[in-house]
Amino acid sequence: MSYKLTDLRHRLHQNPELSNQEFKTSEMITDIMRSFNPDKEYKVGTTGKLFVFESKIEGPVTVFRADMDALPIMEIGEVEYKSVIDGVAHMCGHDGHMTILLGLAQEISKNLPTKGKVALLFQPAEECEQGAADVVEEQVFKELSPDMVFGLHNIPGYSVNSVVIKNGTFAAASRGLIIGLNGKTSHAAEPEKGINPALAISRIINDFYLLRETGELFSDFVNLTVINIELGEIAFGTSPGHAVMRMTLRAFENDDMNLLSQKCEEIVHNICSVESLQYNLSYVEDFPATVNSSICNDLIVKAANVNDLKLLTLDKPNNWSEDFGYYTNNYSGGFFGIGAGEEHPALHNPDYDFPDEIIDTGISMFNSIYQFLNL
Repeated sequence: MSYKLTDLRHRLHQNPELSNQEFKTSEMITDIMRSFNPDKEYKVGTTGKLFVFESKIEGPVTVFRADMDALPIMEIGEVEYKSVIDGVAHMCGHDGHMTILLGLAQEISKNLPTKGKVALLFQPAEECEQGAADVVEEQVFKELSPDMVFGLHNIPGYSVNSVVIKNGTFAAASRGLIIGLNGKTSHAAEPEKGINPALAISRIINDFYLLRETGELFSDFVNLTVINIELGEIAFGTSPGHAVMRMTLRAFENDDMNLLSQKCEEIVHNICSVESLQYNLSYVEDFPATVNSSICNDLIVKAANVNDLKLLTLDKPNNWSEDFGYYTNNYSGGFFGIGAGEEHPALHNPDYDFPDEIIDTGISMFNSIYQFLNL
């Protein structure tokens, strides 16, 4: 069966679902994939699916991955296939990524593997990091034991159909840090009878920013961004005794992320000891750095060259994060970008729409890598 890929992309775009709620998306993907007769089909993660095409001969096990989830953003564009779900839209292009993987499946069904296995992974919940973290812990994925895992992402700001590459770290590690500070509430007229976390908040922010600027501690780029602070209530007669700070930590190297987290924890401990505050720390949305292996990056370069595509090599990793890092943390991985247009609306913007003209480029890149490994 042959599918018109742009129509599939538009159907996916019109029916977006949030992270770990991609039930109808999964059903649609499954119906289409079964028409290509994969040898095995597995459920992975909350709503994800893994389809395996097998040969009868030992050989490499290769996984190609696409993300499935949409974002809680109201679409403002007026395309005829606009999202029918109020306040939910594919503003990151995962509809296009899934379409590319479906196009690859169509190609594989015409040219089945002659050795090894190739698996197509439709992964949920990329936007909240849980998806890839769940998949790598699935027993079926561990038993598959991929030799290589490949993924891609459309990237606005680069020329259409260019291939954006970087050996080593491609996208930064990031981690959400939540700090709970507990002191003692008192009357605002008698603040000395309480323990107000306000001064500690100020000192923590100052020391965190000094840490960020202390470059000699780290091997590469690190960053800290305060994103939210909650202190007390709107009650002018009360000196607060409780606060919550939320911030994002970023680093190009996983070792630097671990060191950055350790230093932040030490700062909080020392300041809270001086200020007589109790505290608790937790981490959320923990994305490891996406680190390309040399062998996978070389295959990406080879695929771009054989398809006569413009190669753009990054001087430094992207500051944003990708949960594909969970795969590169455990397996040899290759992740690359496809330019969505220099003037294309940015990812996560309400007027963003995946450019259909790069679907064939994504399929050609994946299919060429598949062919190289299938020879």
